[in-house]
Amino acid sequence: MNPTDDSSLAGRVMLVTGANTGIGRVTARQLARRGAHVFLACRSEEHTRPVLDEIRAATPGAQVEWLPLDLGDFASVRNCATLFLERGLPLHVLVNNAGLAGARGLTASGFEMAFGVNHMGHFLLTQLLLDRMRQSTPARIVTVSSRAHRHAHGIDWQAVREPTRTFTRIREYATSKLANLLFSAELGRRLHGSGVSTYSLHPGVVASDIWRQLPWPLRPLIALRGISNEAGALTTLHCATASSVDGESSLYYSECRPVAPFPAGQDRALAEALWQRSEDWLG
Repeated sequence: MNPTDDSSLAGRVMLVTGANTGIGRVTARQLARRGAHVFLACRSEEHTRPVLDEIRAATPGAQVEWLPLDLGDFASVRNCATLFLERGLPLHVLVNNAGLAGARGLTASGFEMAFGVNHMGHFLLTQLLLDRMRQSTPARIVTVSSRAHRHAHGIDWQAVREPTRTFTRIREYATSKLANLLFSAELGRRLHGSGVSTYSLHPGVVASDIWRQLPWPLRPLIALRGISNEAGALTTLHCATASSVDGESSLYYSECRPVAPFPAGQDRALAEALWQRSEDWLG
């Protein structure tokens, strides 16, 4: 992808989760700069308002709005989807960007923290918005995964319903990122021929706020070695907007090109099992 791409996105409506910080913030800013109508779906209006102001200052006339969203709370996810759908707008691109690493405990909806926020919240949000996206084709669903999925060799179905177990919380994070990848691939297979394409990606090891709850010394090591948020957002933007990926779906990207996932990320039976369990957990 050309990071200086200025092709117009006028008339396109996009929703980015976790867009008040990190690569989500850069993603929203760049999409708005190119003329898209961008919804920033984030937990806090207080923390999102400065981002909206920043985007409007950089791009006068930018169409950017906040939507309340706490991915760990299914009631909040449903409310977010309702608020968007009530606007009667199309949805051309959904960027499942928000994520956390290092947090402990259970979400409000009863899942291990990383799995509940990174996977289950996005799984539900996507399902709730899917009919609108089918009506808005061509449309894209971009899900930020991570190369960290290589540390997960499967999914412990019991562990994802219990509080975080490990000290570093890396294993739980890896499981959630594997789930992101498997979900995107399975969703793409199910949407084949619909005009809605799916993409998952590794943004690089980004020195962003996602690592703020990791224990010492992991946090400073990532900050020292990580790439910038601007560099980390490039593959997301590529998957969301590049014409070169038209017709591609269910693939996993790194550095703006398709790459093969690690073995567990290619397990179609595991992807199908994850989908079925996620549906069952949602009732």
